[in-house]
Amino acid sequence: MCLVSLLFGILLFFFPATTRSEDGSGIGPLRTIPLSRVKSILPADTHVLFERKVIESFLIALEGKPPDWATVYGHGHHDPGHNERLFNLNRERDARREGNQALNWRVAFVWPGELSRYDQETGGYAVSVGPEFNQTAWGVVRFKPEDLPGNLRVIPDRQGQKHIRRRLQKRERVELSVVMIGRLIPDESIVYDFSHDREGLGLIMPVVRVERMEYVLK
Repeated sequence: MCLVSLLFGILLFFFPATTRSEDGSGIGPLRTIPLSRVKSILPADTHVLFERKVIESFLIALEGKPPDWATVYGHGHHDPGHNERLFNLNRERDARREGNQALNWRVAFVWPGELSRYDQETGGYAVSVGPEFNQTAWGVVRFKPEDLPGNLRVIPDRQGQKHIRRRLQKRERVELSVVMIGRLIPDESIVYDFSHDREGLGLIMPVVRVERMEYVLK
C-alpha cells in the first residue's frame, strides 16, 4: 500500500499540468494547436461560441429574439424609467427561459490573455486575462465567468518554456486565447445592460459557471 501511494505521489510531481488542468485551480498546460481545432480536445457536446453567427444562434435558442433596446433605453441613462425598464427586462427574460433545454448546454467561450512572470512554485507563467466584447446583431455579447480563479497559471512544455523565456526577456508580448468551458448558472443566466462606452448600445452577459479552462498560444 505504501508503494502504491509513493508511485501516485511521483506521478503527481512529474505531471502537474495533466492532474490540475480540470480541477478548477486555473492551472493548465499550454496548447499550441490552432484555436479552430480546440473543439477536438473538448467534450463532444460542447457548443463552441467563438464566432458571431454561432453566438447569435445560441441566443436565439435561449431567448427567441433580442430586446427592443430603443424602448428600454428611452431617453437615456437619465430617463427616470430607464432602470425600472431594464430591471423588468431581466426579470421577464429570467422567467421566460425557465425549462429551456439550452440552459443545460455545455458552452465554450474565449477571452484574450497574456503571459507575464514565471512562477517558480507551479513551474508556469502567470496569465492576465480580460473580457472579449463580441459585436452581434443582438448587441455586444460579453461572456462572464461566475467565479474565475484568482491565480491563473499556464505550464508550457520544455521547448515552449525556452521560447516564452526568450520572448519575455526581449520584452515581447506573449498572447494566448483563454478558453473557458462550463454551463450557464441556473438563475439569472443572462444579464441585460447597456454599454458604458456607447450610448444606447445593448450589452448581453451570459453568466457561465466555469468547469474547465484551456490555454491556447496565439
